[in-house]
Amino acid sequence: MDGIPDTSAAGRRHPNTTAGSMRPFPAALMLLVLALLSAALSTLVMLPAAQHLRSFQTGEQASATLHTQGSCILGHCQVEFEADGRTVVADLPVGSRGFTNSVGTRMAVRYHADDPQVAVREDDAGGGGAAVLAVLSGVAALFFLLLSVLQLVYGSQQRRAGPLPGRTPQGTGPTGPTNP
Repeated sequence: MDGIPDTSAAGRRHPNTTAGSMRPFPAALMLLVLALLSAALSTLVMLPAAQHLRSFQTGEQASATLHTQGSCILGHCQVEFEADGRTVVADLPVGSRGFTNSVGTRMAVRYHADDPQVAVREDDAGGGGAAVLAVLSGVAALFFLLLSVLQLVYGSQQRRAGPLPGRTPQGTGPTGPTNP
């Protein structure tokens, strides 16, 4: 339709959007979701993991061998040791270090006498590694929260300012509306 401007919803664009940029509210919402996920990781996963690791400080000590290598920080490693005269293959809990060790590496572990199915490396019994990850994800949560607030402030300032002098809103040309 030559000469008739496109007024359909698909042809209209928000005057403050430019190609490749997000509108302020969806961008701020995405950053807020990232902040909430980081905060949840810190408070619901890593802080309890650090407390769990610390609970082994008073446990029984044994000499163990790395039985299964994996992502130890995620709890995918196992150690083998003697407990009460029997051989036990125990899981290393979430927050354990030891990912650089190969299968067969000897290490000191601590375990609870009533449940030897979970053991903690002697070096991890303080919970330091998990606590550091909790702090880092907490800082990331604060960073994403700050970015979301800044995005909303910037977007509201841009909306109040309107289009810049000498610039036309997207979808219009120097002679009027254009058809894509």
